[in-house]
Amino acid sequence: MTSNNAPFPANRPRRLRRTDWMRDLVRENVLTPADFIWPIFIMEGTDASEPVSSMPGVERLTIDRAVIAANDAANLGIPVVALFPYTPTNLKTQSCEEAYNPENLVNKATRAIKAAVPDIGIMLDVALDPYNADGHDGIVKDGEILNDETLLILERQALTHADAGADILGPSDMMDGRIGVIRRALEQNDFSHVAIMAYSAKYASAYYGPFRDAVGATGALIGGKHTYQMDAANSDEAMRMIARDLDEGADMVMIKPGQPYLDICQRVTSEFKVPTFAYQVSGEYAMIEAASANGWVDREKIIQESLMAFKRAGCAGILTYYAREIAEKMAGPL
Repeated sequence: MTSNNAPFPANRPRRLRRTDWMRDLVRENVLTPADFIWPIFIMEGTDASEPVSSMPGVERLTIDRAVIAANDAANLGIPVVALFPYTPTNLKTQSCEEAYNPENLVNKATRAIKAAVPDIGIMLDVALDPYNADGHDGIVKDGEILNDETLLILERQALTHADAGADILGPSDMMDGRIGVIRRALEQNDFSHVAIMAYSAKYASAYYGPFRDAVGATGALIGGKHTYQMDAANSDEAMRMIARDLDEGADMVMIKPGQPYLDICQRVTSEFKVPTFAYQVSGEYAMIEAASANGWVDREKIIQESLMAFKRAGCAGILTYYAREIAEKMAGPL
């Protein structure tokens, strides 16, 4: 990049860093509550919550409490909540029928939230791992994750979510062809208004451990997910996955995990010019909490810095467990 700056001392970049108001004036990226999607874990019961042990400060909520949380989010200016189920063990099967049950946890929660807080957006995951006795995102047979058989169930799951009132579907399974299948099903069933935020570059990552604890999938998973989630070493492959999902009908794309993959976020936003989101995943959250609990980092500052990194990389928004906390602290943009 060619510089047109005058040489020192005519050019002194520190002039623009001298005061708070000057730094605010020339800041390149701004973070507001409108940048957040807040993940909420849903459990059975009434007027109750329980902590997620590996994610200090995060709780599973019953549907009535999730309604209250969604109302709080709307009042804070958070535009979307993402709902994830803690499925009882007795409802997990190898054929994953609960995934497309119209009365499953997230579908019931979606209807309840939409009735009480109609203006907030709701995003639902399209994947089988919370419902699968094998803990995988796809149907398992003889140790192999079956792609095309899984698509049939994902299609049914997506339609029940759309019928419940979901505004955004987030296919996070990484099966080949699922975006096309889901988009066609939505169009053919009068759900053309439902957006797809495809988890197009979802890596087989060690950062997901606490999330599996939160949805009760930890003990069920046998083996890894490397045959369908992406290799952490690959960047060009992510571009191919993004292009494929956009061609199949995705409206937005997701990078997961987040901060360890900021290079992917930047490449996607630069090359595709489409709304790109990142998920600050459970492992990222747990690491910040553990380090701050030990006094090794300034918790509030490192949270804000980590979120701003996504905006700097070009992301339109961030899925983060810190959404409500940070939104509450925002008198204005950070």
